[in-house]
Amino acid sequence: MDLDLPFLIASLIKIGVFIGITMTFVSVCVIFERRFSAIIQDRVGPNRTMIPLSILGFKKDLALPIGGLTQPVADGLKFILKEDFTPSYVRKFFFWLAPALVVVPALLTMAVIPFGSPMEIGSEYIPLAVADLNVGPLFIFAIASLAVYGITLAGWASNSKYPFFGGVRSCAQMISYEIALGLSIIPVLMFFGGLNLGQIVDDQVANGWLLLPLWNEGGLIVTPGYWADPGEAIQRLLLLVPIVISFVIFTTSIFAETNRMPFDLPECETELVGGYHTEYSSMKFALFFMGEYAAMVVGSALIVTLFLGGWSIGFGIDQLLPTGAWWVSLLHLGVFLGKVTFFILFFILVRWTVPRFRYDQLMNLGWIVFFEAALINVFLAALVMAYPSLGLIGVLVGFALLLTVTILLIKIAKGATGKPSVTAV
Repeated sequence: MDLDLPFLIASLIKIGVFIGITMTFVSVCVIFERRFSAIIQDRVGPNRTMIPLSILGFKKDLALPIGGLTQPVADGLKFILKEDFTPSYVRKFFFWLAPALVVVPALLTMAVIPFGSPMEIGSEYIPLAVADLNVGPLFIFAIASLAVYGITLAGWASNSKYPFFGGVRSCAQMISYEIALGLSIIPVLMFFGGLNLGQIVDDQVANGWLLLPLWNEGGLIVTPGYWADPGEAIQRLLLLVPIVISFVIFTTSIFAETNRMPFDLPECETELVGGYHTEYSSMKFALFFMGEYAAMVVGSALIVTLFLGGWSIGFGIDQLLPTGAWWVSLLHLGVFLGKVTFFILFFILVRWTVPRFRYDQLMNLGWIVFFEAALINVFLAALVMAYPSLGLIGVLVGFALLLTVTILLIKIAKGATGKPSVTAV
């Protein structure tokens, strides 16, 4: 079998770019978190980070006038230089394995995200995704779910009750919200009719972003060409209802999957000290730290890809640009990174504004609210998509049945969450 040298070189370059982008964003997220939280709390964030020349014999440290952007470098050096202490009572193999099982899946899932439009090199078009798989979302869910093992092993291997409780909490939380996460994405996949993330973005380039269907191949919503097929245009707008529901459930579940506030119960300081990573220090703790931020970057990238057009500029502008030009691919890469940055800032905003849930509230939200809502939303999306085949009467009958089932589920849920009655003895 002949080795395809251009394909191999392109793959190596894409791997380097994707790892560089992900790790850069993980570092940048640290400074984003600190500066944005300082703005929210009306205080001074990190505005200077000095280079410690005094330890080399100089009189003063060197302060660079770049507004504290070297803070991630200082954090990284701090983790590297701190003592890597392993308690004598832990199960060492699993104790060392757990941090890797947290950070590696988060990095692997980024491989199927298309971070730019295909680039033409010679006579070939090179997709800007490390692995252009036809099962992209399934690959992400399958690999990302492995992080549960890392967190659970970290708590169990620490041989301490507080990390163990944190690991158990995290395992229950992540499994619970994975169900809602998977169900919420079904209407999206039903609409696109496929699982290839590159093709999903291409469809949004031509027919409007999933959350912003204001244009199609015929033109903008204010032009007659958009309404060339009125039935299809109206159906696309009606689909906004189940799509918005999917977006809300999916985005909230990503918060729970990444253990971010207000869903950071596995490491709730007031109850469990530091949670599953209480016994960790130095670079092993840094891997947990990196895993959380890497999962946040991947979650933001997946939200952008599925609901907001991925690398698409939108409004029909992409069709006006030359296909395959290197500068167009770089422009689309910049657009994609800009959208991801917006969602990362949204993650940080929620963390510093929404109070932490109680654990029973968190589990009720996942099992009693989101699970049922995502399941009903699948049938709602199916009714809207089946309108051309069922007709108005069939859709109305289906909607009435769905409404009846929804009311019954709400009553059952209220009974399940209600306080038990107290009977006198």
